[in-house]
Amino acid sequence: MKNPAFSQVVTTQGSGKTIYISGQNSINEKREIIGKGDLHAQTIQALQNIQTALSACNATFENVVKLCIYMVQGQDLYSGFQASQKIMGGIANPPAISVLIVTGLANPDFLVEIDALAFVPE
Repeated sequence: MKNPAFSQVVTTQGSGKTIYISGQNSINEKREIIGKGDLHAQTIQALQNIQTALSACNATFENVVKLCIYMVQGQDLYSGFQASQKIMGGIANPPAISVLIVTGLANPDFLVEIDALAFVPE
């Protein structure tokens, strides 16, 4: 049975463009932290930042093949999952996802950081 939220294996082949997006967090375009203390809001902002980076490269979440999610220990994984489904819920072939629980991130107000790998075939 295919999982609608993530894939166990993703393959790419052929020529194209690979996009590496570094860890995105809950900073908005005004350099403000969104959702202090709220994993759901921070996850949405981090994914919106990834969406902006993808768009700048003429790509979408449909092109994402791998997400690495770094979540601060003690956060509700389900809340982060619900937020990710708000942004990526309609993707036909969701990416492979790894979730790592960490003791902290670069700023003590950050609860989540997400990096992405995408592939856009020619």
